Amino acid sequence: MGVGGTVGVADYLPWREAMAQALYGPDGFYRDPAGPAAHFRTSAHASPLFAAALVQLARGEGLTAVVDIGAGRGELLAAMAAIDPDLDLIAVELASRPDDLTTAIEWRSEPPTDRAAALVVANEWLDNIPLDIVEVAANGRPRVVLVQPKTGEQVLGPEPAAADVRWLGRWWPLPGMPGYRAEIGRSRDEAWADLLRGLGPGSLAIAIDYGHELATRPAGGTLTGYRHGRQIPPVPDGTCDLTAHVAFDSLAVTARTVGAVPAPLRTQRAALTELGVSGSRPPEAAAHTDPRGYLADLAFAGEAAELLDPAGLGGFNWLAVRIPA
Repeated sequence: MGVGGTVGVADYLPWREAMAQALYGPDGFYRDPAGPAAHFRTSAHASPLFAAALVQLARGEGLTAVVDIGAGRGELLAAMAAIDPDLDLIAVELASRPDDLTTAIEWRSEPPTDRAAALVVANEWLDNIPLDIVEVAANGRPRVVLVQPKTGEQVLGPEPAAADVRWLGRWWPLPGMPGYRAEIGRSRDEAWADLLRGLGPGSLAIAIDYGHELATRPAGGTLTGYRHGRQIPPVPDGTCDLTAHVAFDSLAVTARTVGAVPAPLRTQRAALTELGVSGSRPPEAAAHTDPRGYLADLAFAGEAAELLDPAGLGGFNWLAVRIPA
């Protein structure tokens, strides 16, 4: 549904600016000591099987360092440290280091650029990179959507910048349909390129997120909010998560432009299955011969099923990108 009208009111902001303030400003959502886990569940929260699969991936690639981009409160790396204490673990996160986090984990606000090869995990990071939104106006031309940060009210503003028009033309062509919305992924491409440029030769970077490709772009966009486990209308007031799906095909091309080599896109279900995660229930006979082991295996099967669910976490896209040695 279109927002209609135009306005030049000063307290309305483009979504990219409003999201940046709401998520990462001094009082932003990601500064909250409670952390993202108080509002939504990621693969790192769902099961240590996710951490175990990534440990296996790192070791299988001959990598001894793991960098977690957007590390939350260090949940993933803490689980990895418990599995393999010999790994060099680096958390990249704007929030302050949790007091109870193991000293085995290094805490940084920026990705390291002085390291050797590493496994770099960007799990639900790019969907929180702020981006601008456009809507086709009544005259058939795109206009930048502006939002009132405290109320979430939206209006149409100026036409998009030339660089954004070029990105839309290649990756999200707009029909002349008033009310049609598109989310400009150029800011995500730039953040991804910056990350890849700083990685050491031989590194493997993986972007894990909900996403889409050219043939499946959603006409109404995907921007939404989350608070305390519930999906809510997106209001950039700092009290909720703000997320929009990722244009993975543009990320793959971006990787090539900085000299990296992307693998074919696949789902989390496919990637974790290849790494040995299975939702198969243990044989019922084990309930009689090894009751405790059976219950433990049954619990792990339930956790694995959540990680592999194609309608949930298993439907995430995995884009693996290698930095040539």
